[in-house]
Amino acid sequence: MSEETGAKHSTAELYRLRGDALLQRHGTGGGPHAAEAEESYRRSIALAQEQRAKTWELRATMSLARLWNSLGKTTDARALFDDVYGWFTEGFDTPDLIDARALRETLT
Repeated sequence: MSEETGAKHSTAELYRLRGDALLQRHGTGGGPHAAEAEESYRRSIALAQEQRAKTWELRATMSLARLWNSLGKTTDARALFDDVYGWFTEGFDTPDLIDARALRETLT
């Protein structure tokens, strides 16, 4: 609907939520649903980058990093996550960055 109306300000977040919903419904077993969720996260990241929406990019990156971590791709997850997390220099008491810090600890 956002693509039809041209109101794309939240499209990146919608793709991230789609990926999360796929994994909640079907699990991360590495099958086609995990691949579909990964594609949703990648699309979310790309859209957030186009919009320079750092918080939405962080959220999508966190979701993708969690997926990769669950699939045993911890090194890739950490590299992806660290690139985005490193941009933030303030706001570490916000819910998104609190979650990011907790995720970072699980990716070690």
